[in-house]
Amino acid sequence: MLSRLTRSQALAVCAVPVAALIATAVFAPLPFSVAQPGMTANVLGENKGTQVITISGAPVRSTSGQLRMTTIEATGPDANVSLGDVIDGWFATDRAVMPRDAVYPSGNSVKEIEQHNAEQMRQSQDAATQAALKYLGISDKKVKVTLKLADVGGPSAGLLFSLGIVDKLHGNGNGGDLTGGRTIAGTGTINADGTVGAVGGVALKTQAARRDGATVFLVPEAECADAKSELPKGLRLVPVTTLKSAVNALLVLDKGLDTVPSC
Repeated sequence: MLSRLTRSQALAVCAVPVAALIATAVFAPLPFSVAQPGMTANVLGENKGTQVITISGAPVRSTSGQLRMTTIEATGPDANVSLGDVIDGWFATDRAVMPRDAVYPSGNSVKEIEQHNAEQMRQSQDAATQAALKYLGISDKKVKVTLKLADVGGPSAGLLFSLGIVDKLHGNGNGGDLTGGRTIAGTGTINADGTVGAVGGVALKTQAARRDGATVFLVPEAECADAKSELPKGLRLVPVTTLKSAVNALLVLDKGLDTVPSC
């Protein structure tokens, strides 16, 4: 026989499982990753004691200024991200909540993901070299380019690799630097034909760039809106679609003209 409960008693009894469900939801692992601004590296210089770009078979220029590739850091594919972490990430300007599948290939082990990212980096380096040498009209049979960037995977440094090769071999074409002595940062994949592609996480990358001294950020044109969403003060966005458009933008910027494209 069931006893009769008053309304207040009934609410009190119901509150126990509801509270338990809320607590479970807050702390239960969710299929998300929390990302934040990562390291940047000057592709014209060294990273962890190793020259990023090494060229043989052609005269190499001494450069000033910096071309900084940018990264994001995300919680690992096997990390437990709770509802509390997700809520905190949504309201933070220096973090972003992203579907785990958008950061890591679904269903892969940590080792497989590392191998996948390493392969993407290798392909990106090959494409970056081909794009830069094609832009300069130099045969890859005469010039050897070696790219090394420790502890970084994926294809998003492609554009900056290409720009670094162009700067070391050609500069601005008049004996000066492609950077104009500035600290330029950016992101973007690149194909062998010089086409620049979107990468994701650009709002966090702009923060990493400004933190490390950049005043100009090259962004794939398709990601202008994302880049503007949390744009740090003092950082100028320059949209690009190809290696040629990126070089041209830097040349115009160096001349101090107001015709540099902007997001």
